[in-house]
Parts: sequence; structure tokens; C-alpha cells
Amino acid sequence: MSLKSERRGIHVDQSELLCKKGCGYYGNPAWQGFCSKCWREEYQKARQKQIQEDWELAERLQREEEEAFASSQSNQGAQSLTFSKFEEKKTNEKTRKVTTVKKFFSASSRVGSKKVPPERVEKMMDQVEKYIMTRLYKYVFCPETTDDEKKDLAIQKRIRALHWVTPQMLCVPVNEEIPEVSDMVVKAITDIIEMDSKRVPRDKLACITRCSKHIFNAIKITKNEPASADDFLPTLIYIVLKGNPPRLQSNIQYITRFCNPSRLMTGEDGYYFTNLCCAVAFIEKLDAQSLNLSQEDFDRYMSGQTSPRKQESESWSPDACLGVKQMYKNLDLLSQLNERQERIMNEAKKLEKDLIDWTDGIAKEVQDIVEKYPLEIKPPNQPLAAIDSENVENDKLPPPLQPQVYAG
Repeated sequence: MSLKSERRGIHVDQSELLCKKGCGYYGNPAWQGFCSKCWREEYQKARQKQIQEDWELAERLQREEEEAFASSQSNQGAQSLTFSKFEEKKTNEKTRKVTTVKKFFSASSRVGSKKVPPERVEKMMDQVEKYIMTRLYKYVFCPETTDDEKKDLAIQKRIRALHWVTPQMLCVPVNEEIPEVSDMVVKAITDIIEMDSKRVPRDKLACITRCSKHIFNAIKITKNEPASADDFLPTLIYIVLKGNPPRLQSNIQYITRFCNPSRLMTGEDGYYFTNLCCAVAFIEKLDAQSLNLSQEDFDRYMSGQTSPRKQESESWSPDACLGVKQMYKNLDLLSQLNERQERIMNEAKKLEKDLIDWTDGIAKEVQDIVEKYPLEIKPPNQPLAAIDSENVENDKLPPPLQPQVYAG
């Protein structure tokens, strides 16, 4: 996926953005400096190497088990020669059946056999795989001995946090305003989600293949020309972000562990599966530079403080879905309400701080006045004495005059 820096108005040194493999395309820091094509090649090589190592390990463990079984049988035969004819016949029959099955599924029998056509052998192997994996699915899918469930929760949380990513940020060449393209996108999301309901690795791969074909059709309808690999991968990333498939990592690990290795290494199923693994790896390492955003905007979008501006209603075509228009209007309204709430919360915090400062200021002024003019408490005054209380000669005064009545 090229960065298209000139079209976005970014002026950088082009030599620093070239693919590390020297193919001439632009590299991406989220893909360790490789372009999308070289990244898929490197990832597929690593995946094939891992599958080959797992296959060799399984063969080595099988040989060791056979040697241990043969050794135990020989030791038991040396220690005790009293086996009954029935037990001896049963052991020989079991060994013969195991040898026959191994020969049937060995590489030499699949490639060099002239009696059974390769197509029939592959069909029979698919039937055996379907029977075995259907019976063992609940035991081998997301086992407790692995950290698959932890990875599922991590990628699900990561995709939910990236719900704000738009097709324009990923340079997705898909126009969902076209009804036919919108139907293809819905079908692609349905197929990638349906992958979790399948039990056979081949059926899960088939869901990924159908999803990828719907993506190619959507790109072809939008651009009126065949889609390229640089168009397919960002669109697949967008579909994964929009669909958020359940137990994504567990399904990828299940396919890697139990699917026929030849199916993963070759054919369109292996190609589409490798692209899905690349898309998940890109989502896990997605950062502001990958989306050509500033770190501040990326952090605000990830924290949910704000979201990118949606398309205004005036710019919608007359044929656009009314439900989609209303949804974007509601999102804009929620964004505006969120901004208003943030402003109100900031003003409320400021008012609370002002009240606390005013209260502290008044208390300090009162304390200063009390310290400057301390309160003095005086003793109570003595009670007033009677007017004649100090006159010691009261007893020498004449008696008071009595009123006299005169007859006229």
C-alpha cells in the first residue's frame, strides 16, 4: 500500500519512504518499512517456515512414539512369553492398520501413486479432515493451554477503540454510496463473521475467500477496473474494523494448526488467508503515522474525547440512504453535545476553584483582623449603692412630714 504522500500534501524525503526490499514502492512504518506486497511475501515466507517446522516436529514426534511403542513391545515380549494367540493377533492387526493408513496419507502415495488420482486423494483427505475436526472441535479450538482467548479479547478491544477510522484514512477505494457496492460490503462483513460458526478449517478458509471476492467486486464496481493488491489489503483492513469478527485470533490459530499445509501454502485460499493475517498485524500496530494523523488527534480519537468530522448533509447525493444521513447527523449532534459538556465541566471546575479561593481569602482576612485587633474581655462593673447608703446620720433626721387636714 503506497503512502501517496504527494496527494495528501505531505513533503517528505521520498528515499526514506521507499520499500526496504528495493521494489520501488513506498514502505509503511507499520509494516517494518516494507510495502504491502513485500510485507505479504515476507509474512508468507515466515508462515510457510513455521508450518514446515511444525510438520517436521510432528513427524519426529511420531517416529519417537513408534520407536517407543516398538521398544515397549519388545521388552514386554522378552519379559513374558505367555501372551495368548488372541492378543498377539490383535496387536499385529493394529500395527497393520496403522501402517496402511500411514502409507495412504504419506507424501509418496499422494504424489507418485498411479492408482488413485491426486484430486480424489485431496477429496478424501478433506472428508477425513472434516470428520476428525468436527469431532475434536470443542477440544482443540481455543484450548485452555494456550493464550488464544487473551489474544481474542485484546484484538476485540483494539478494534472497538478504532471504530472512528474512516475509509479515507485507509485510502479505501470503495464508494458505499453505490447500492451495489454497499451490498458487497455487507456480504463481505457477513462472511468474515460467519467464519466463527464453522468447525472445519477448510470451511473457515472458504469464508475468508468469499469475503475477499466480495471485496474485489466492490472495488471493481467503484473504480470500473480490476482491483489491485494495493487496493485489496486496505479494504480488507476496513472490513475487519467494521465487522469486528468474533474470536478472530482463535480462528486464525485454529486454521494455522490444523489446516492442510498445502492448502495454506498454495492457491487462492492461502493468499487470502495470508492477507487476513497481514490485516490483523496492521491493526495491532496501527498508530498516528499509519493514518497520517498528528499524535494529539490520534490520542483524542482513541480516548473517545472527539471523533473525525463526518460528511455534512448538504454534500450527500439525493440517492443516499436516509438512515445513513440520520445516523451521521446524530453522530454530529452527539459530538457537539460532548464538546458542550466538556466546556460546562471546565467552567464548573473553574467556578469551584474560584469559590474555594474566595472562601480561603475571606478566612485569611478575618484571621488577620483578629490578630491585629485582639479581643479584650473586661471584668464586670460593681453594683451601684443606694443614695443614702453612705449617710451615717440617717438616724438623726427628723421624721417625714405628715399631711395635715384643715377645716375651712
